[in-house]
Amino acid sequence: MSRRARSDSGATGCVLVDKPAGCTSHDVVDDVRRALGTRKVGHAGTLDPDATGVLVLGVGAGTKLLQFVTGAAKTYTGRARFGIETSTLDASGEVTATHEMSLDPTAVTAAARGFLGDIEQIPPMVSAVKVDGKRLHELAREGKEIAREPRPVTITRFDLEPTDDPLAYDFVVDCSSGTYIRTLVADLGAALGGGAHLQQLRRSAVGPFTLDDCCRLDDLVLRPLVDLVRGMAVIDVDDVVASQVRNGRPLGPAPGSGRLVVRGPGEEVLAVYETRDGELKPVKVLAP
Repeated sequence: MSRRARSDSGATGCVLVDKPAGCTSHDVVDDVRRALGTRKVGHAGTLDPDATGVLVLGVGAGTKLLQFVTGAAKTYTGRARFGIETSTLDASGEVTATHEMSLDPTAVTAAARGFLGDIEQIPPMVSAVKVDGKRLHELAREGKEIAREPRPVTITRFDLEPTDDPLAYDFVVDCSSGTYIRTLVADLGAALGGGAHLQQLRRSAVGPFTLDDCCRLDDLVLRPLVDLVRGMAVIDVDDVVASQVRNGRPLGPAPGSGRLVVRGPGEEVLAVYETRDGELKPVKVLAP
């Protein structure tokens, strides 16, 4: 039987994985595809191979709801190593510079406060950002470095604590989607008069999803589709309205604002609607 002709299990929903170190986010997607017997798997937000933590995956119709997760705020914990710069801004790269640094916790905290709020970051060369159709990390592997445009991000928390190593600090970061933690750490090192790189990184939350929700790759849990849009209000409709939703029709006047999930008979997730111009209109329709 050809690969194209193979049957699909029809699995749908979401999987929340605590990604282990040493594999890419796409490796996790492939593992979930094999385990659930479907090609329809995608993830919301890449984690670097050395990073661990929350990785949100949509399965089946769940891939259509990932857009509501991708832009969610993130929380990271990790360790910054001061005094050493690397080619990749993390522990996997080659040492490019060393600095004699003597750090005072008060000074570190004060410098970190300077990164709170709306700031701009230059994406690292090892990122997945595309320039002229090619990803930066592909160019980096070719030994190339090109100019990158700064990108706006928001940092709402950047707390650091000293460790037994005077040049290593553990940190917690709450930030907007698109933030490069390795860049944040490197920029902090520069602000303190030297350099730094990211030694360890773990993503502890993506929006409402936390490590407590996550399963291991060897013990996958397929969650209901509605779990991907947790936090949104849910309305249940009958067969007549469900037919209108499947055709992407507005649902009439709506008080308030915001988005909500529309479910049909049998708790089938049909669509995500939002209030626009005083009327409930579709943002994403799942059911054909």
